[in-house]
Amino acid sequence: MKSKLEKLLSPESQVVFDLVDANHILFNEGVLDAFGHVSARHPGDPSRFLLARSMAPALVQTEDIMQFGLDGQPIEDDPRPPYLERFIHSAIYRSRPDVMAIVHSHSSSVIPFGVTNTKLRPVCHMGGFLGTGAPLFEIRHAAGCASDMLIRNSGLGDALAETLGNESVVLMRGHGSTAVGDSVKQAVFRAVYTEKSAQLLADSLRLGEVEYLTAEEAAATSKANDGQVERPWQLWKMAAHAARAKT
Repeated sequence: MKSKLEKLLSPESQVVFDLVDANHILFNEGVLDAFGHVSARHPGDPSRFLLARSMAPALVQTEDIMQFGLDGQPIEDDPRPPYLERFIHSAIYRSRPDVMAIVHSHSSSVIPFGVTNTKLRPVCHMGGFLGTGAPLFEIRHAAGCASDMLIRNSGLGDALAETLGNESVVLMRGHGSTAVGDSVKQAVFRAVYTEKSAQLLADSLRLGEVEYLTAEEAAATSKANDGQVERPWQLWKMAAHAARAKT
């Protein structure tokens, strides 16, 4: 439920506050550390997106949010240093009009599934958005065998967006993952439960043969969970605020 203040805010202002909370939540939930980032498409102009300046996510405040065009360049010659990998966001927003928010992370439980032959598939209903398995982006196909693994230009961003296709999450070999959603809250939900799904699958594989969700179960559970993103968001937001109050 929205507070009285939230009801008075413009859509743009609300998205800025959500982005700040998203940065703090994702740090507190162990999805982001000093690196990684979360963005939102501008609610009033779909040809722009909002993303913090280059800094540790846990430190992001409202004044740190910048505006970018879909070419990945800052609007109005903003002199503040942007994230190098902002092209992840610009390319996906260009190719996916349905995407309203993006999380890029290096969460540790996910990375092994990008460097082995084990596909990241859902074993729990909370990970249904993974469908029949998250696609894997191989940067060598776009940048050769001597890159620094980073999405540092539009061409690499386009290659990543192509691998993502219409899925909710794409893994990036030796790097991390990128999750998308139709809101900041949904993208955060998917980023958190991508990490949790990786932990659960790794634990399951150690015990024996794994029973994955069927494609139909994944679709049904994903649809059900989409209507529940507000519940974990409020919990994670409270926990993140409490953690910050202790520092």
